[in-house]
Amino acid sequence: MLISIIAFVVVIAVCVIVHEYGHYITARILGVQVHEFAFGMGPAVLQHRAKNGMLWSWRLFPIGGFCRLAGMNEEDDGEYVIPGRGFNEQSAWKRFLILLNGSAFNVALAVVLMAVFLWGHGILDMDSTRIGEIMPGFPSEQAGLRVGDEVLKVNSHEVSKWREMSELIRTESTQNPSLTLTVRRGEDMLTLTANVPNNEEYGRPMLGVSPSYVRYGFAEACRSSLSYTYRMTKLMLQGLAEFVLGRQEADVTGPVGIASMSGRALQSGMWDFMTFIAIIALNLGILNLFPIPALDGGRLLFVMLEMITRRRLPEKVENWIHTAGFVVLISLMILITCKDVYTLFFTR
Repeated sequence: MLISIIAFVVVIAVCVIVHEYGHYITARILGVQVHEFAFGMGPAVLQHRAKNGMLWSWRLFPIGGFCRLAGMNEEDDGEYVIPGRGFNEQSAWKRFLILLNGSAFNVALAVVLMAVFLWGHGILDMDSTRIGEIMPGFPSEQAGLRVGDEVLKVNSHEVSKWREMSELIRTESTQNPSLTLTVRRGEDMLTLTANVPNNEEYGRPMLGVSPSYVRYGFAEACRSSLSYTYRMTKLMLQGLAEFVLGRQEADVTGPVGIASMSGRALQSGMWDFMTFIAIIALNLGILNLFPIPALDGGRLLFVMLEMITRRRLPEKVENWIHTAGFVVLISLMILITCKDVYTLFFTR
């Protein structure tokens, strides 16, 4: 439980602080006044007033943080808005960029973490048939396969990719469990025989091998991280579309569920924990762009409508809409949290 709490705090702190820093740095570049940048939530335990008048604060509860911009009706006692530097006084394109860059920084964080992962740890090489692990007690061990062997043929069928090899092993062994494998081991070419019957535990024939890992160079890792992030985003949006169309159920989780998953990821090792943070950051960045009141996406929608129609919605009306959206989101979060608690404690 303690590990899950610590892991959850780290995940939320990293993702939220990066998100808020995106708002902050964009506002500063565009000349918008910032009242405060806070690390954590709750009462302040340490504060520092910068020369430009902005307050840096460290809060009691280390969960996330916030960036408080001038001119958004969030002024504390004694604070004032410098004329012309309030958020609501800015042109539509400036407000658009400030709102957008919170999510943009989350996506950038995911890309950076994926690049570090590909460079420092690597991923399973599915583009070859080189064996990275032999599972003890499985047919692979009995057949004499070794780590580093490259499977070239399954019976008379040539293979070059891992999934292609796996599918052939499954289909061929269903017809005849005795398989002939042509293997390259260093400079030698070997022919091995493997008996691969149906594995009752897994419900299918299992040779008992895992692919090897491949690590990218720095430049290739940076390029590949973009494609991996794109594919993750595409899968996430496709899953959401399938849910909206009623084609599949959504497995929605809240803070309790995320804390549980964070703990498991941390226990699996720092590399797994890093990829988990990347996934959460990407989800936070993309979902926060959805045109839902109270989210950045809802505010962006109003700014885009203003840019198209050249008319701005009255500030009181927009604030009312965002407040209503916030109430709905909090209610949904409470329901999801209750579901997570029930699942965690009563379904084991």
